Amino acid sequence: MKWPFGLAGRRERETCAMDVYIDDKRIRVSPQASIGKGGEADVFDLGGGIALKLWKGPDHPDVAGASVEARAAADRLALVQEKMPLFPAGLPERVAAPIALAKDRKGRTILGYTMRLVAGAEPLMCLGEPARRRALGGEAAARLLRDLRATVAAVHRAGAVIGDFNDLNVLARGGEAHLVDADSFQFGSFPCPVYTERFVDPLLCDASAPRPAPVRPFSAESDWYAFAVMVMGTLLCVGPYGGVYRPRDPAKRVPEAARPLRRITVFDPEVRYPKPAIPYGVLPDDLLHALSAIFERDARAPISHVLLENLRFTRCVSCGAEHARVRCPACDHGVAREVIVVRGHVKATRRFETSGTLLATSLVGDLPAYVVHEEGVYKREDGAVIARGPLDGALRLWVQGKTTFIARRGRVVALGGGASEEALTVDVCGNEPAFVVNERYRWFVHGGRLYRRAARHAGTPLVGLAEGAAELWGDVLAGQTRIWAGERLGFGFYRAGAVSVAFTWDAERRGIRDSLKLPWPSGQIVAADAVIDDDRVWFFMTYVRAGRAMNRCVVVAGSGAWLGVAEAEAGDGTWLGSIAGKKAIGGALLAATDGGLVRVELGPGGPAEARSFPDTEPFVQEGARILASHAGLWVVGTREITKLVMG
Repeated sequence: MKWPFGLAGRRERETCAMDVYIDDKRIRVSPQASIGKGGEADVFDLGGGIALKLWKGPDHPDVAGASVEARAAADRLALVQEKMPLFPAGLPERVAAPIALAKDRKGRTILGYTMRLVAGAEPLMCLGEPARRRALGGEAAARLLRDLRATVAAVHRAGAVIGDFNDLNVLARGGEAHLVDADSFQFGSFPCPVYTERFVDPLLCDASAPRPAPVRPFSAESDWYAFAVMVMGTLLCVGPYGGVYRPRDPAKRVPEAARPLRRITVFDPEVRYPKPAIPYGVLPDDLLHALSAIFERDARAPISHVLLENLRFTRCVSCGAEHARVRCPACDHGVAREVIVVRGHVKATRRFETSGTLLATSLVGDLPAYVVHEEGVYKREDGAVIARGPLDGALRLWVQGKTTFIARRGRVVALGGGASEEALTVDVCGNEPAFVVNERYRWFVHGGRLYRRAARHAGTPLVGLAEGAAELWGDVLAGQTRIWAGERLGFGFYRAGAVSVAFTWDAERRGIRDSLKLPWPSGQIVAADAVIDDDRVWFFMTYVRAGRAMNRCVVVAGSGAWLGVAEAEAGDGTWLGSIAGKKAIGGALLAATDGGLVRVELGPGGPAEARSFPDTEPFVQEGARILASHAGLWVVGTREITKLVMG
């Protein structure tokens, strides 16, 4: 029996278009034009460099049936009827301010507004992810922060306060930092009604509350507090209250969420600093002093322009580490070599170490194959150079046998046997190309269609994209689809406007199942990942709701039925504190945490930790990639590969 080619998703897309009126002109808005979906609104590309933001009403599918969210949507629509006509003029050019209002057919109800489209940008939050931050480099990060600082000062001079100032509302493009979601700005008699917990100034909050929530209006000082949080996140990949607090004295324990209210920062010696983060010792002392004054002693002056202007990152000639100090703070003169360590029941063997950055890994036989960027070149595990140039955070790479795939946005090039193969054009969702590989196939989306192309042997190595015809596998949504592939099972999803569709496919049977009914979160999905074994998909989402970043794991059977769901606060130190660093194996899940490996199993209440392996703690970090072979587990960090054998 053939599977359907995406008929359910097609029907849903066709029924979700809507009309709005801008300057009395009717505009037809379809899900295909969607470029963003937040917790409060959907954003569409109208063409000509103009974007349209439409607030969700109480009947929007994302909030319908959820009484709190539906009521909040109704309140928001009521507020903007008064606020938007009085929106202030004179905001700096880096602010995507309202240009025209979008109304209903009768012209009575404001539904949204048009604004300048910030094309080719990505949220500042993405650049705080460790691998992306290392690819970006300290100099580029500091340049962005200087640009953002100037914009914040200009907003204040125009008489407005940003209020809900967070790293999703800042879009980075080159060295420019643009502010979006300007409709939530605070001005005149209109307070900012929303907040993001990680960025809210604890001085605005009830100190006795279990977690930060503002009880006083935002101010210019609270904007500068949020800016300082972004300085830490962008430069170090950790916020001021990141890590896990483990005081020796039990009487000192507090809920992790309450740490900002107690000023227990990542600088506290009893806070376990996140392993994936960049050590704060790379920053100069005067900037660290300023951050400590803000987060530990409640100073609220803006971080000095001079401190950011004087940031000069350099790379240590001995160990390759990047820092902004006079001398390398943690220089390691050691030479990459095999090191064997035994701890408890774990034998760890460091098989590879680099001063550069590991970018892509897969197993070939029982050994890891990888791409590393080191000393200005991209090269494979056998030393073959595949490209030259500085580390580029916009590149995406995959490894399939001897073939390396490099993508920049929608263009994928295969490199094998030292030669460049035919290029391929694929759809892009956000900044992620819709392209994946497993051992035998390449899967990609082009023009809203999912294709499979086989890799076939011509002796060795595997040949590139030009080999094998592309086979149509199903219809999805152009420019909005993300995909992942296991050896037998594939998974993908797209969300646009009022449409939310997830689908699975069989690697050997044409067609997709797109009638999955997943428990989608009502907030804004800011990151997604999936790991897949022969029978199950473990689908992970990070979403922001009511100012909090949450991680959700949904387990999906190959048939499309969802089997269980779990949820945790992002960064809480548990197996679900991060959505990266997971491996599906034999119906269970292995998760890399800063406390070691954790085995997760699906029980009656959903996926939950079944067993921990504390002896692996010295060799594993949160977010590390895990490969499983007959020889043992391979833990792949950003700079080293370690084999673990557990006896």
